[in-house]
Amino acid sequence: MDEEKSHQQQQDDWASSRQNRLPSFTEVLSRRTRPPVDLFMFYLFLQREGAEDILDFWLDVQQHENLCRAYFKDVRKSGRTIKEDWPQYWDYARRRGSIYGTVVGLNPEGITTKRSTQSTGELISDHDKRNLAAVGESQGGRKSSSPLPHSPTTDHEPPRSTTPFSLSGRTPTLFNLRRASRAPTIIPRSAAITRMDLIASAERIFYRYLSPAGNTVNSPENHEIYLPPALRIHSFPLSSTQEPKSTTELSLMAQIPDMFHAQKEYCFRAMEQDAFPRFLRSKAFGNLTPISALVRLIAGLIILWIGLAVAFSLVFLDVEPKSKRFFLFLPFTFAILFLISHQYELDPILVFFGQSETTPFRTLTMREPYVKKLLLGRAIWVTVLVAIFSTALTLLFWAVPGHRL
Repeated sequence: MDEEKSHQQQQDDWASSRQNRLPSFTEVLSRRTRPPVDLFMFYLFLQREGAEDILDFWLDVQQHENLCRAYFKDVRKSGRTIKEDWPQYWDYARRRGSIYGTVVGLNPEGITTKRSTQSTGELISDHDKRNLAAVGESQGGRKSSSPLPHSPTTDHEPPRSTTPFSLSGRTPTLFNLRRASRAPTIIPRSAAITRMDLIASAERIFYRYLSPAGNTVNSPENHEIYLPPALRIHSFPLSSTQEPKSTTELSLMAQIPDMFHAQKEYCFRAMEQDAFPRFLRSKAFGNLTPISALVRLIAGLIILWIGLAVAFSLVFLDVEPKSKRFFLFLPFTFAILFLISHQYELDPILVFFGQSETTPFRTLTMREPYVKKLLLGRAIWVTVLVAIFSTALTLLFWAVPGHRL
């Protein structure tokens, strides 16, 4: 209970720091934001576009890096140095740099290390991992398992995606079929972490997201993500079932902790520059899903046709008294409300009740202060437009003289 109160207080503090601005992408990934601009809503947004694998990959690599940090910390707590425990990695980190420089004790000696994404690192807490796992399981997901040994690379590879957000050869549609999406792989710490655990973690990531041999284009089970040629990893020579023994294998194992960091950075920048701005436009300036907006367009056109049919009937049948024409205000109001809601992707009634859609016709309560303020202003503007157009149409048909045909 105390942990929940502390978590809630922390959320309140973070929210108060964003009273007059939208959240950054790092804040969303670190679950410092509230609905409708939180990590859960961003995942649903990517899922509608068929691009959730890029976020799954980022979260899985984040978990892999956290696992490596935990291993290094355990080694240091045991009283041994990384140089004594894993000399191959120590040598690799000194020559090539590593994102774990502070953890393994390289930085105090003045050794330059790779740039680390500490701004995006250590973002997922244990509490958040459990939440993400629950989301993944509720969506029919499954944890990835260790694959079969990798077969030799052939000259012919299946065609790859060409952009980060046309992933796996899939094109986004309004009616995406449910896929086997999942939460990041959670590795329980029932025992001390070993280097074989690090290999198994890297192996899962490679075969799920980077190996074209395990993915088929346009398949609902395809999770391969797009990477530029310079960042592609074409093979994984180690196996989680066999401990490395040769000098070559031990040298390759030393690269495991930093193996996916460059790819993770690329995915972070791709999401930050491409998907995230569109997500903010969708959820911070509107509260409808594409399907819901389309339904409102269809309903609005049908009701408008009915309203116009009744209006012309009243005019050309010269129905008296003319005051009956004021009842046209009802169909015109609903029709224009639905049409403008489609245009703005915003339902003012839902906004006034503090609701935003997650999936078609399912809503949750908005809790992000600045987003609520933005949407309330837009909802008032939409309401004013609906009132103006409805009143104008009603007065127009009321003023037209009746003429019985």
